[in-house]
Amino acid sequence: MNILARTCVKPGRSDLQLEETLWVASATAKDRETIYQLRHEIYARELGQHPTNKSGVLRDALDTGNIYLVVKWGDELVGFVSITLPTQPGYSIDKYFSRQELPFPIDDTLFEIRLLTVLKPHRGREIALLLMYAAFRWIESHGGKSVVAIGRREILNLYLRAGLKTVGTSTRCGLVTYDLLYASIQEIREQVESFSGLLARLREKTRWDLSFPFCQPAGCFHGGAFFSAIGESFDDLSRRERIINADVLDAWFPPSPRVIGALQEHLAWLLKTSPPTACEGLIDAIARARGVKPENILPGAGSSDLIFRAFRQWLSPDSHALILDPTYGEYVHVLEKVIGCTVDRLPLCAADNYDVPLDRLEAALHDGYDLVVLVNPNSPTGRHIPKTKLEAVLRRAPERTRIWVDETYIEYAGAAESMEQVAARSENILVCKSMSKVYALSGARVGYLCAGAHWLEELRAMTPPWVIGLLAQVAAVNALLDPPYYAARYAETHLLREQLSDGLRECGYRVIPGVANFLMCHLPEPGPPSDWLVQECRKEGLFLRDASQMGSQLGNRAIRIAVKDGAANRNMLRILRKVSGIWRL
Repeated sequence: MNILARTCVKPGRSDLQLEETLWVASATAKDRETIYQLRHEIYARELGQHPTNKSGVLRDALDTGNIYLVVKWGDELVGFVSITLPTQPGYSIDKYFSRQELPFPIDDTLFEIRLLTVLKPHRGREIALLLMYAAFRWIESHGGKSVVAIGRREILNLYLRAGLKTVGTSTRCGLVTYDLLYASIQEIREQVESFSGLLARLREKTRWDLSFPFCQPAGCFHGGAFFSAIGESFDDLSRRERIINADVLDAWFPPSPRVIGALQEHLAWLLKTSPPTACEGLIDAIARARGVKPENILPGAGSSDLIFRAFRQWLSPDSHALILDPTYGEYVHVLEKVIGCTVDRLPLCAADNYDVPLDRLEAALHDGYDLVVLVNPNSPTGRHIPKTKLEAVLRRAPERTRIWVDETYIEYAGAAESMEQVAARSENILVCKSMSKVYALSGARVGYLCAGAHWLEELRAMTPPWVIGLLAQVAAVNALLDPPYYAARYAETHLLREQLSDGLRECGYRVIPGVANFLMCHLPEPGPPSDWLVQECRKEGLFLRDASQMGSQLGNRAIRIAVKDGAANRNMLRILRKVSGIWRL
């Protein structure tokens, strides 16, 4: 028996107040029989669209293989909508329009929404919109790319508000005039996002009993758009030579010769062989290199794997977290969009070059947060908190506050700056390390957590076997065995960064001084906003990161640019000057 709160709405009301719980679900067999009766009552008796019949039931050929979604209030069915699948013999629009005359394609990604119905006592825009949204989410989650419908003229604005668009064709059936409507899923998605406030209120008052979530889980935006120019099917990787992928922070230099030699010598065997189940050899190599014990190391397929795995295990929607602002977008995405917990932000000020205010950080550490996330050096700013200062602040934090320090770029600041040994002895500090950017292994996806063994026991138990591939494990171990090679590359990176910084300043950019393999800049005024600049540079083969969306403090003129080799850096500056000239024209 479903126990739902029902105290405000009385039968006969002209609208349904949403102080009470609504129930959205797929129609049961019993619901479908009720729907057929309601269709006769509404579409035959009320609207005169069909002749009445003695059985009091109305159904058609499309009721075989279609989907009905229903909205209930308690046990009472108050509305329904039908979805016609492309696998069915036809659509209802086929009765009224010739396919040859349709201004859109009919293919196996086109779904139809029909029979949007709300019972008379409950006819209010919220119920109808909820049905439309449920139908859209069903189609979106099942791979649909476009939607067609015929909307009753009297409620046409409802369909338009939901993102469908008229195509200039209409038909009349009985007493009703219908307009033909169509939109791509992307167009509907963009429209839906414009009334997120209403959806949030509906979500709070709705029991969503469908197999997919109420809201489409949003992906975190990263760099990497350059692969659209190379080709995501990898059919011609030589196209990489025509672009500069400065929107991601991959190393400009190749991996150590030790890495390349080991992979080339044993490539066929490495590709066909299963890796050590729990990355035992890699863990030992990391522990030796970092001066900690193996039990202080937990491997992962890059830092993102560790973030998703750990945060979802430790936190719930009731948790409270603190992050820097601006910072790496994966953290706010996982905390707010995946887990749904409360997130506070410690704002970083442009006037201070986005340095972390340690006095305010220390005060915040005593505010009872379940998790505090620090990226050091920070992205997109490149600013670094010296180890001595950070350690002093974190040691005074309450033990119940878990502190996650992301050190993806720490080797650029100096290996001695890492907090790994501190974390291994700590009760509440964890260090997340990626080997992607500093070891030129972004394609290998190798990362690890370094922390007290007590924090890693639970996560180790839920780590899948073979979490890192054999090629990646061999590459990582060999990279750890060649510190001199990487130290030389880091020194070169600092020189290249300063040269690029000087060139950007000559272009009028305000460059934030950083320590890593990238720079954040504010574009000059007057001048183009960052989104325009990024798009125009792509036409020239230069891919940059629009940093404006990585924090609330950055405005619309912030970009992040990766440091490349000398020739690529000079080419980037040439393209930036050319594109800026186009804006002035």
